[in-house]
Formats: sequence, structure tokens, C-alpha cells
Amino acid sequence: MASRVTRCKREPSQQQEQQSRARWTTFLTKILADLMVEQVYKGNRQNNSFGKKAWKYMCDDFYRKTGLKWDKEQLKNRYAVLRKQYTTVKSLLDRGGFTLDESTGTIVASEKAWTEYIREHPDAEPLKTSGCPIYRKLCTIFSESETNGRHDQAAQQGGGTTPSNFCQTKPLSLHEESESESEEADDVIHNQDTGQPAAPSTTGVRKRGRKGIDDAIADAILEMAAASKMRTSAIQRCNARFNITKCIKELDEMVGVDEKLYFAALELFNKPIARETFLSLKGDKRLTWLRSRVPGVSYVP
Repeated sequence: MASRVTRCKREPSQQQEQQSRARWTTFLTKILADLMVEQVYKGNRQNNSFGKKAWKYMCDDFYRKTGLKWDKEQLKNRYAVLRKQYTTVKSLLDRGGFTLDESTGTIVASEKAWTEYIREHPDAEPLKTSGCPIYRKLCTIFSESETNGRHDQAAQQGGGTTPSNFCQTKPLSLHEESESESEEADDVIHNQDTGQPAAPSTTGVRKRGRKGIDDAIADAILEMAAASKMRTSAIQRCNARFNITKCIKELDEMVGVDEKLYFAALELFNKPIARETFLSLKGDKRLTWLRSRVPGVSYVP
């Protein structure tokens, strides 16, 4: 009996843990960053975070844009990851010898500079290949400017290198870091249990290569899904605007339509393009158009 009670208590915890996991891709991360920037510009960031209303809006809009109904905690976990990424990139650019290519998001530096920096900060190795395309957005989100919602113009200075006094941020707590679910964590190779050297191995390189391909495929699928969702929404709006009920109402108000033409028109209205054409025509043209679409049907002048 005791084991059954323990098992029952454990299952909700496991289900909650699985529900909190989210597979983030570059495409999804960019959407979230855009939503956060929008909230910053609206003045909804306070004390370097967002309020409940801002998070609710971002959750709802994230669902509308992606079809993924992720909750506030999942987005907040990603927020913590992005803040850590921002702090790392800013520290890298403040070091000197590193610049940000605005067009590609690539962080440019000599091979020697990268080798020295990665030796001191192994977690920064993914930045060498992937860069940080959304860094300017992160500056807007995490900069501690005196006026909330106003982008710090210093981000546009220095030829790509961020000034040392730009965008001061608070360090992440261990709790925030442990909750974060990100692809950056997949890039780090832990060798504590095996006792192997911490230097990158060919297995790690292959893993990052596979991950890059997987992310690209996932992004492409999500973009196609988003485009399909937008197309479906547009069709639904069009159908709502040119529906059969409106056509019948207009047909009932027309003068000179006999019974035979009336029922022929109802058959014609089964076609969406016919409904749209009929409702788009001016009143005096609709009867002529109906006659042309239903040959052999007479009408009362």
C-alpha cells in the first residue's frame, strides 16, 4: 500500500516535468524574442522582468504564431536562457578583438582569440559557429536603461563591439539556470564521469553538426506549418465574408428573379468564387451576371 501511495505521488511530478520540457529552435526563439521586444517598447518590463499581463499576452501571441500552447513557465525558462546567452555574448564583445557582424549575427575574431577565450569559457564554443543573430534584440530586452521601453542607442556604436558600459545585467541564479531547457545545453560535453579531457572531440563536432541539421529541419517545418495556418485563417475569413447566408439575403432583395433563376442561383452559390463575385458586384449588375452564369434561364424584367 505504501509503495502505491508513493507511486501515485510520483506520477504527477513526472508528468509535470515532462510537460515543462519544450523543444526550442532558432525559429521559435526568434518569435519569443520579437514578442519580448514588443513588450519592452510598450513599457511592460519592470525590474528587469515582465509582469503577469505581459507574460499572458506573450503566451497567447506565441500560440497564435506557432500553434504551440506553451505556458508561462516554459517561456520564462527560455527567458532565463536568453539572458544567460546575452550576458555571455556581451562579455565576449567587451573583451576586445571580437565584433558582431550585424548582417549574419556571426561573432568575428581571430582563431587565436577564439582559442584563448574558449579555453577559459568552454560553454562559449557554440558561439564560434552559430554566433548570436538576435543579439540586438537581447540588448533591447535585457539592457538596464533608465527609461524602460527605449532601446539603448549605444548598441549601434563601436563598429559592432559592444561598449563595456552598455546593458548591465544581473547574473542568473542557480535556480533559473537549472530550470532552463535549451539547445545550448546539448552543445556542452560533460566528461566528469569518464575522466576524459575536456577538449572538444570528433564526436562532439558530429553531434553539433547533427543538431544544426535537426534545427534547420525543425525550423523549416515550423515555418511551413505557420504559413499553412495563416493560409487557412485567410480562407476562413474570406468564407465568412462571402458566405451563402449573405448571398441569399441579397438574392431575396433583388427584383426580377423568378423561381427557376432563384434556385439555379442557390446551386451556383455552392462555389466560393461565385459567392465572392456575386457579392462584389453592384446591385444592378448582379441579375445580368446571374443570367450569364445560368444559360437558358429566363428572368422577369
